[in-house]
Amino acid sequence: MSFCGGDLKSPPLFKGFQTVENHAVFMEGIVKRFPGVLANDHVDFEVKAGEVHALLGENGAGKTTLMSILAGIYRLDAGQIFINGRKVQIKSPRDAIKEGVGMIHQNFLLVNSHSVAENITLGYDRPKFFMNRREIEKEIKEIGEKFGLFVDPKAKIWQLSVGEQQRVEILKMLFRGAKILVMDEPTAVLTPQEVNELFSTLRSMAQAGHAVVFISHKLDEVMRISDRVTVLRKGKKVATLNTRDTTPNELARLMVGREVFLEVKKTDHPPGEKILQVSRLEALSDKGLPALKGINLIIHSGEILGIAGVAGNGQRELAEVICGLRPARGGKILICGKDLTSVPPRKVIEEKVAYIPEDRKGMGTVGNLSVLENLVLKDYRRSPFSSGAFLNLRQLRQHASTLVEKFQIQTPKLETPAKLLSGGNIQRLILAREISCSPKLLVAVHPTRGLDVSATESVHRMLLEQRESGAAILLISEDLDELTSLSDWLAVIYEGEIMGIVDPRKASLEDIGLMMAGKKRQTPQEAVIEA
Repeated sequence: MSFCGGDLKSPPLFKGFQTVENHAVFMEGIVKRFPGVLANDHVDFEVKAGEVHALLGENGAGKTTLMSILAGIYRLDAGQIFINGRKVQIKSPRDAIKEGVGMIHQNFLLVNSHSVAENITLGYDRPKFFMNRREIEKEIKEIGEKFGLFVDPKAKIWQLSVGEQQRVEILKMLFRGAKILVMDEPTAVLTPQEVNELFSTLRSMAQAGHAVVFISHKLDEVMRISDRVTVLRKGKKVATLNTRDTTPNELARLMVGREVFLEVKKTDHPPGEKILQVSRLEALSDKGLPALKGINLIIHSGEILGIAGVAGNGQRELAEVICGLRPARGGKILICGKDLTSVPPRKVIEEKVAYIPEDRKGMGTVGNLSVLENLVLKDYRRSPFSSGAFLNLRQLRQHASTLVEKFQIQTPKLETPAKLLSGGNIQRLILAREISCSPKLLVAVHPTRGLDVSATESVHRMLLEQRESGAAILLISEDLDELTSLSDWLAVIYEGEIMGIVDPRKASLEDIGLMMAGKKRQTPQEAVIEA
């Protein structure tokens, strides 16, 4: 029986294979250059059939580039790719799928108005002329039952949850004969229950002889699901380890090149005065539909309130209404006792409210402006940075230089356009600008999304420093580990409503997951807020 277009028992054609029949992929000496960047520097990477192989590294380490070469999205500059002992040329995604390689991206590539079956067959060369819908749906259902990917082939994509949409992406690759599946940050938007279901599917796929490459920043998930781990650093492979023989701390050290403190050290202290009070808040989405439905929240000085929920349940609208970027349709927002409901953003800024937006490039920074200009966007109006209509450039430059040094923003010079910085350094820039105003309230939306272990550690430390200094923090994230480790209280939002507010040290992930799926729970803390 052939596997991915090759024979499992074909003789070894390249160095590095000890037992060729157990390997699905070998990438040897892979080199990929972009202007000014060596993304992959002679990387060797091998994956066995029947294993889940994790691929780790900091942002910019070359993980996604390496897998994009395997998936035909990029072409290699040097090196060789072998699949089941046979050298292959992969010049396009079509070539990759012919060789049995399928890549599932973090952002799903689905047409919302089409059915599951239509999405799975879209762009595929089978059937050539007429689509036997009943046969296609039957085949999809059989594949789904085999691997626990239960989804109705007739359902429209817009009717499905995020977890179900991910199943469609996996089914699409399996339907097309993929035996090597690459998953890029697959758990970023899933509930705990959906993560468990995904891991069960990946394990059953491995047991059936498939090879799975799992790209993730979440070390606990890597330890749970993978058989082996390969770590890249600055474009080079530094290690391949059996997962059972390593630890999260060792993996973090290999990724970063130094010791990384994975555990968040948060001190207990009594909350201070009431900083934010949101009462019966209502707002509309960009489509004019109800996004917030009677939200009640309170945050005190020196307290972090986390907001958990699957993406698209009102988190963005909540942050924007509080920061004056979206009008409230009803209810009140009190900050330090002042009614700031639907006031302009400048009024909110003047009340010492800082905002770390979800879109760090589109909203958090102005890409074409320099690092200096982005750092002083909220300060240039006030003394000593301006006098009347004139700016004090010396003071602005000195202020920006101090922030670059204090927050360790890696930039060639202050005049460098912000868009040229890495994701982690852009986030440090935003944090430096927002924190430098000594905020009373800090609204942080997905502050570590897409950041590596080192950058995440830095952001967590800054947030806790703000908590210690007395700031009230509204933390919106899809990373439950982040929320439970940083938050003093955790509120769960579903379709614009708060399902419950719990103590993250006492609540189970199962309870939080049920609330994320729409099960309401009344808690003592929530009863106080509603009173």
